[in-house]
Amino acid sequence: MTNSWPALAVADWTESRDTFHLFTQIVGKIRLRCEPMVNHWWQVPLYVSARGLTTGSMPYDGDAFDMEFDLVDHTLRIRRSDGRSAEVALRAMPVAEFYAATKSALASIDIDVPIVARPNEVDPAIPFADDVTHASYDPDAVHAFWLQLVQAQRVLTDFRAGFGGKVSPVHFFWGAIDLAVTRFSGRPAPRHPGGVPNCPDHVMVEGYSHEISSAGFWPGGAAEGAFYSYAYPAPEGFADAPVPAPAYFDHALGEFILPYEAVRTAADPDALVREFLEATYEAAAGLGRWDRSLT
Repeated sequence: MTNSWPALAVADWTESRDTFHLFTQIVGKIRLRCEPMVNHWWQVPLYVSARGLTTGSMPYDGDAFDMEFDLVDHTLRIRRSDGRSAEVALRAMPVAEFYAATKSALASIDIDVPIVARPNEVDPAIPFADDVTHASYDPDAVHAFWLQLVQAQRVLTDFRAGFGGKVSPVHFFWGAIDLAVTRFSGRPAPRHPGGVPNCPDHVMVEGYSHEISSAGFWPGGAAEGAFYSYAYPAPEGFADAPVPAPAYFDHALGEFILPYEAVRTAADPDALVREFLEATYEAAAGLGRWDRSLT
């Protein structure tokens, strides 16, 4: 099954990654505006679909619409429940052009969703309408990234299914361009200090209002991206907990890292990721003295 885990060196698509990241922020902010608030901001992520990344159905003016990055045909598809639809071709273009094209496509089917039109969790945060700096789009690389997400989604969903307590969906957070799943101890956490670039502190305070063990995949942290796992708050001794090789604790990031390339080339990629996820969860829950009767 190794061939189903595609190789994609981060260095080979960094500019395309950064541009696509901002594309997803624009669509994600539309979902943020349309959906009612859910704890830990669970109303804002995108989801891995059979063709790319989707908002899922969003309410609007008495009916509904969705937006999907089709990363097979490289098209942003917008579909309204009354049957109307619009599209934006995904190609190399400045973020400003994509932003204008997306607004125009929405307007063509009578959808107007004002957003705070600048990115979060990146620095510098160039307003979308002014961003002519990010303009790369390598379709093969973006497609390979989606295939990485398909594999990560499958393994993370299996991991999620083994937990009886409060647990998030497996979802794609466009703020940090990562796929994540989070388990909760059931106890409140210390107030998060905030300090994330270009992101209001209240966002992090809400996101980390309760004790968690969170894991996921992101296109960074190692040569081909990485699976990660962290706890908030991190219990004493967490960084020294045993994890399967070649995973390690990255003190700069404050989390465990399992390089994607090690997974891709493993004899059993699923088993290695699952062992990593279980070991890091056990470290968080065991050292943090979670009440397992609640989970």
